[in-house]
Amino acid sequence: KECKAELSYLAHTAVRSNKYKPETCCIVGNYYSLKGQHERAVIYFKRALRLNRRYLAAWTLMGHEFVEMKNTEAAIEAYRSAVDINPRDYRAWYGLGQTYEILLMYFYALHYYRKATTLRPYDARMWCALAGCYEKLQRIHEAIKCYKRAECHNDREGIAAQKLANLYADKGDREQAAYYYQKHLDRREQEDAMGGPDVVESLKYLASYLKETGDLVQAEKHCTKLLDYNGPEKKRSGSNAS
Repeated sequence: KECKAELSYLAHTAVRSNKYKPETCCIVGNYYSLKGQHERAVIYFKRALRLNRRYLAAWTLMGHEFVEMKNTEAAIEAYRSAVDINPRDYRAWYGLGQTYEILLMYFYALHYYRKATTLRPYDARMWCALAGCYEKLQRIHEAIKCYKRAECHNDREGIAAQKLANLYADKGDREQAAYYYQKHLDRREQEDAMGGPDVVESLKYLASYLKETGDLVQAEKHCTKLLDYNGPEKKRSGSNAS
């Protein structure tokens, strides 16, 4: 709400100052995008481009809106126009990756996500996107490497640790899976976000692993935490603890 109010104020100020600048059109377009009015946002991004066909931000932002509107053909065209103007616009390459992923064309998506990671090697989001694509292609080794890169670069969304835990669990590597489930759990505790199925999954796995490895005190602690959740986990936690 705060962000929307600030953007609304900025949009009104920019329009009063000079409504015939592409920057103003993009500010107004962003405001409508934030409100979920994607068609109106596109109108303003197109106005920006009528004022300056090479205004990079308008092409990239318009691509995002077309993705939201499920108009993949128009999104691709907008993103391609952006990279034609500036081949170093990582947002447009990332947008192309997302669009081709929506179309289930994963090899194309890989190509564009790789471009994005080359331009933005310290951005965890780029590595997570690339990893997710590898995962869909069942190229698990590459997916793990990319998720680890995301972990190294401050994965603020907390995707990588949970994904690594799941992938190692599927591979049967219990030690590595437990390590990443614990990392994911630590993060959720720091964020005071201990609700949700991902937390339950982490607690269940760690309780089972710690019981297997003989650390019954820690296993019992995790089982006790599971008692705070409703559903079958509550029953299982009682049997795991005993």
